[in-house]
Amino acid sequence: MPVVALKEYVGVARDRVENFNGKQLVYVSWDHHLLFAAPFLLCLPPQTTFAELIQVALEPLLQADPDTAAINWRTVQWLKGNQPWVPDFDLSLTDNAIGHKDQLRFSTPGLNTICAVS
Repeated sequence: MPVVALKEYVGVARDRVENFNGKQLVYVSWDHHLLFAAPFLLCLPPQTTFAELIQVALEPLLQADPDTAAINWRTVQWLKGNQPWVPDFDLSLTDNAIGHKDQLRFSTPGLNTICAVS
């Protein structure tokens, strides 16, 4: 059934970067590991290095998967915006061109203890 508005609707986005007190949102997902049903949503300062994103924010969240300890982060295959991408672990999110609400996906070929495909 169609809805008819009585007046013009003006939506206000509440997830703008200005509303996060100097931080930004970054989505990260592990392809083919369905133990995690959705991407992780991380709220980080843009000055966070990519290595810190991995060590401080992401690794603790991944501990439930038995493959986590075997991940070699330097050989992980990354996608940013569904395009192949290679991060610089020593650079910040900003310097790696990771913006507010960007999605990063990674895959770990050969690590499939709990995996969607074999």
